[in-house]
Amino acid sequence: MTKIHAVVIVALLASCTTSTVLAQTRGQPEIEPFGFDIAGMDRTVVPGTDFYRYANGAWAHATPIPADKSNYGMFTRLDDLNRERVKGILEAARKDPHGKAGAAYAAFLDEAALDAKGLAPARPWLDRIDAIATREDYARLAAQAAREGVSVPFEVVVTQDDRDPDAYVLKLGQAGLGLPDRDYYLRPDASMAQARVAYRDHVARLLALSGVAAQDASRRADALLRMETDIAKVSWNRVDSRDAGKTYNRRTRAQLASLAMGFDMGGFLDGIGARANDLVVVQPSAVAGIASVVGAAPLPVLKDAMRVAVLDAYGDVLPRAFAEERFAFHDRLLGGAEQPEPRWKRAVAFAVDAVPDEVGKAYVARYFPAGHKAAAEALVRNLLAAMDRRIQALDWMTPETKARARAKLAAFHPKVGYPDRWRDYGGLEIRPDDAFGDQLRARSFAFDREMNKLGHPFDRDEWRVTPMTVDAFANFSAVEIVIPAAILQPPFFDPDADPAINYGGIGASIAHEITHQFDDQGSKYDEHGRLATWWTPSDLTGFETRTKALARQYDAYRPLPDLNVNGALTLGENIADLGGLVIAYDAWRLSLEGKPAPTLEGFSGNQRFFLGWAQIWRLNYRDADLRKRLLTNPHAPAAQRVWTSRNIDAWYEAFDVKPGQALYLSPERRVRIW
Repeated sequence: MTKIHAVVIVALLASCTTSTVLAQTRGQPEIEPFGFDIAGMDRTVVPGTDFYRYANGAWAHATPIPADKSNYGMFTRLDDLNRERVKGILEAARKDPHGKAGAAYAAFLDEAALDAKGLAPARPWLDRIDAIATREDYARLAAQAAREGVSVPFEVVVTQDDRDPDAYVLKLGQAGLGLPDRDYYLRPDASMAQARVAYRDHVARLLALSGVAAQDASRRADALLRMETDIAKVSWNRVDSRDAGKTYNRRTRAQLASLAMGFDMGGFLDGIGARANDLVVVQPSAVAGIASVVGAAPLPVLKDAMRVAVLDAYGDVLPRAFAEERFAFHDRLLGGAEQPEPRWKRAVAFAVDAVPDEVGKAYVARYFPAGHKAAAEALVRNLLAAMDRRIQALDWMTPETKARARAKLAAFHPKVGYPDRWRDYGGLEIRPDDAFGDQLRARSFAFDREMNKLGHPFDRDEWRVTPMTVDAFANFSAVEIVIPAAILQPPFFDPDADPAINYGGIGASIAHEITHQFDDQGSKYDEHGRLATWWTPSDLTGFETRTKALARQYDAYRPLPDLNVNGALTLGENIADLGGLVIAYDAWRLSLEGKPAPTLEGFSGNQRFFLGWAQIWRLNYRDADLRKRLLTNPHAPAAQRVWTSRNIDAWYEAFDVKPGQALYLSPERRVRIW
């Protein structure tokens, strides 16, 4: 299922006062000796042969993937740390009779109570599905499912309007697939065929667990898989689905009803509370095709699809057999994990999903020093200044477009650490003895809150992620970047680390997010966040020539014997990695104020900068997870992200990379965009 993203995930920002912040007297860095783990290197590898293994090979060899994970690296390490911290917050919150986070946490932990209740909490849902007698009934119940976190057969979100950034708009797009992507249904190779068989068996087991006789469940699973295969055939691929121009299609309700013949779109929109007369249809031909498939499908098959989707979506708050089935398919088969995460870790995620700002407020108060926010904001200013210099110096961009690009840069709205205003959950009921109901009510509460934004001005101060999120983001329409508190930790950022490491780590990550606003999709948004053409034709030609060369470079990488990186799917992230790295390098050099960088432990400043970049991408994958990522994820795998450095002249000089080495590119073949 292709998701409609209200925000676009990328990496972070910066400007010119960072040098003073990072040049202050430093203490002992968390990662010794200077913020980089030298012991994790494999110095038997020549940097020009495989810079990822040179920087990270010993770490990769010595670091097993935990049994409950599909992959493990720097992001997952910080996520584990943050969940331990949030666990402490939630354990204390359980004693607060008025708090909702502690109650949600306690409800999820009480697995014995969930087993004792059996299917009773889900029975009202299953009864409503059984009561569907007409296609109009189905459409109305599909709307209720959408309110409660189940996207069948269409996904809807409220987000900023790409053509009118001061307003909200409702977006409707394709959904209805139980496997991660259309390719899982359509590719003929053996691994995808195995996934289809496993999914069919998963559906049959869920139906059997809900009370369907085993033989009947098997037959019904076959019928459901056939219908979803038909949906996959009309669904857009991920490359087209990330195209900002192709996916902005304004339609009135009447036009959408004509487009989606076979599905009661009016009843569905009324059911979700959509009051506006028009909306954006993300994949029009897919919406039409899915409506046709749904209109032709037997009603019992549609009912089974909804039944399976609900049981899958709520599997962790049903009896143990449902949670085990959910893990066996989604995490073990598709992700390669060997065992489920401990219950407490899932309880932490459950509580955060239910009342994110209640948890986030407590997290920030306990774990995010004010100095970290100030240092990161200064770094953002430095990086923005470096990007401005880059734009001014471009030899392929006309003065007219440069002026607009600089205006867009000046309009940036960086958000660092946490929001200035926390959400209120006064109207949400959370009970310590009703995990299923808590999840249902929390999802409905969040959905209705989003729908109520329609007709109101866009709130530019709102955060759409929590401070505990180990990532960073760019929102094109808001011309903003978001850097949550949780990523401002080692190895990404340490005020006591060598500045070259910080610039190569968090600096390149922030600059990645800056560059996202000018990548193959972000560049389609002007300084007001409006989807518009603001480049001259010659600039567009020059830009596309360079980005196509980068796509070809990544197409040539083959992380699995039978599967290569999709250069078109990963293009935006690869542009941002390349731009982020050169911008961060410039900002670091500027921060030296003309002085030479010291040599530390035998490593030059230039070497430390690129090692800082390589260190944040330490990541081991299970094959199943890597395969899924190559098919569905807009990011290239970790090693290939590290290899971005092969396009930068300073990397060649730092590590004496020579012709004949695997990563060597002659100067004319190095991709230079920003």
